[in-house]
Amino acid sequence: MTGGFFYFLRLCRDLFPTYKEYMSFSVKPLSPHDRPQWQKLWDQNNLGQAKTDVTQETWRRLLAEDQNVHGLGAYNEAGDLIAIMHYILHPVTGSIAPVCYMQDLFTAPEYRGQGAARTLLHALENLHRQEKWARIYWIADANNEEAQNLYKTFGTRINFSFHVLI
Repeated sequence: MTGGFFYFLRLCRDLFPTYKEYMSFSVKPLSPHDRPQWQKLWDQNNLGQAKTDVTQETWRRLLAEDQNVHGLGAYNEAGDLIAIMHYILHPVTGSIAPVCYMQDLFTAPEYRGQGAARTLLHALENLHRQEKWARIYWIADANNEEAQNLYKTFGTRINFSFHVLI
């Protein structure tokens, strides 16, 4: 038997998080007063490599009502922004309804494994149902085990290759 009883408990915790995990974080759209905390998470997510003009334009798009770029935040009980999600709605040829591309999902390192990213994914899933989007999709590094373990509980992995023309 691989892993034993404690492995089984960890597996159950990951697959069936408790209700308290979901209740310990609130989720809401990003707002102007979130900028300083968002900036810190954004910089960590981009390993400090995002250009200033890209950062400024990304923030503008996240708050602009005329853009299809949106942001959600997960907040701890003290009201601190501890995780961010950015998503883009766009048309496709295979559906009248738009599709949602989840571009960024990042949790502050000290909050990882506590359910913040999962809570954001559930919030996006609920928006998907309410707004009747055709689907949600995302791209994740195949070597990022934490992300892969989380995502396998949400979507179906498809084996398409991803190509970028620079």
